[in-house]
Amino acid sequence: MATRLPPIFTLLCVIFVSVLLGSAAKSKSSTGDSVLVILEPEKRAEYSIFLNGLEAKGYSVTLRAPKDEQPLLIEDGLPNFSHVAFFASDTKNFAKDITPQSLVQLLSLGTNLILTLGPKQNLLTSLAPEFSLLLPPPATPLVSFFPERADSPSVIPINAKSSSTPNDTFSVLTPGVGSVWFSGTPFALTPNPLLFPILRAPAESFAADLSDASGLVSDALVDASEKGGEGLWAGSSLAVVAGFQTLIGGGTGHGLDAGPGEDKQARVVWVGGPSLFSDEFANKKVVEKVKEERGLKVVENPSGNKQAALDIAGWAFQERGVLRIDSVSHRKVNQTGTPETYTTNDEIVYTVKISSYNAFSGKWVPYSDIKDLQLEFTMLDPHVRTALPAVRGQAGTYSTTFRAPDRHGVFRFVINHKRKGFTHLLYTTTVPVVPPRHDGYPRFLSAAWPYYAGAISTSVGFLVFCALYLAGEAKEDKRSKKE
Repeated sequence: MATRLPPIFTLLCVIFVSVLLGSAAKSKSSTGDSVLVILEPEKRAEYSIFLNGLEAKGYSVTLRAPKDEQPLLIEDGLPNFSHVAFFASDTKNFAKDITPQSLVQLLSLGTNLILTLGPKQNLLTSLAPEFSLLLPPPATPLVSFFPERADSPSVIPINAKSSSTPNDTFSVLTPGVGSVWFSGTPFALTPNPLLFPILRAPAESFAADLSDASGLVSDALVDASEKGGEGLWAGSSLAVVAGFQTLIGGGTGHGLDAGPGEDKQARVVWVGGPSLFSDEFANKKVVEKVKEERGLKVVENPSGNKQAALDIAGWAFQERGVLRIDSVSHRKVNQTGTPETYTTNDEIVYTVKISSYNAFSGKWVPYSDIKDLQLEFTMLDPHVRTALPAVRGQAGTYSTTFRAPDRHGVFRFVINHKRKGFTHLLYTTTVPVVPPRHDGYPRFLSAAWPYYAGAISTSVGFLVFCALYLAGEAKEDKRSKKE
């Protein structure tokens, strides 16, 4: 007869399983779960879908009005929040602790930011050029008259699939996300290696102020090209969402040479307008015309704003694209321990283990998908630069073998991997390379055989000469005696 478990034990098991499944479904950041949203409290209902989505993923969301003094961004030199989102794009005056300098300080302390621009000039528009963003003249939103729709020309559906990204850029948006509604200010990106576009403007769009135009496309284009004397801001060269990845520790690097302390990298996402995160655009349908045998059919599809907003926040809050170096080792070929010094022309084996953060499990897992990892062996300039390929059968392990240069001095192993969308990997280790000891050279050098042959031939010639000379004197002595 089967034994029946006590009710209290069954209840505890149910609670444990529920907590376990609930924690597994949540996706958290690798740097912290506290989020401060700068937003007028009465406007919270306009962004409830996005904010509730963050809370469902396990974030602790705190609201603060732009002019409130509490809670502070930085207190006693430490940030109070892991992430800060600015949705008060229409506000011109902020509290005294919200300044461009304080935002830059937050980045240096490892706090991630989401910054949304607005039509009015404020501290964010003055801060944008510091991140290599070029803004159009004030009050010139992005407009497009295509595709034909009943909405205002400044409310634009952007096909995320057609937003081209470089091959080395991490894909922030989930593949297959629907069209994203956008209304706001576009910006151009300068060739900064730390900056990359997440969502580009449509090719047929341009920045213009339609309030002064007669309503015709031609008039709007002329007004846009003449405004500010800066030409026409148009096309897919503009972006509406861009990501910025800071350097490690302000560019100082890390590894055995960096000393104690945790490496901190922060991310910034610039968005042309807060409406991308709004409930209005999340619930707004996208009307598309689909070709069929009988003609065009009008189809209403849900927008991709809800998913795109969470994807953008997920990258900004370091849920995805987060890499780290777990361990590094170097040794001589056919040896196991790490030597204190290397000798010129030694065969060296260098191995590194890299992992990636999994937001769903909250754990670091081995990562073997880096195809272009490189190692440099430098002394002022790189003497050796070689690929670090992944080792088959060993997840997250990269290894290479190379020969030390025929030059002694203080060298460094350097891994400096920077790819857009991923956290930067920088690791340096200093090792001395010494010449061989007096008994470390081979007894005979193959390259010196010409000198050996010359010395031997000279010696042999001298001995032959001596023998012939002495033999000649002996013969002369015998002749003199006979005479």
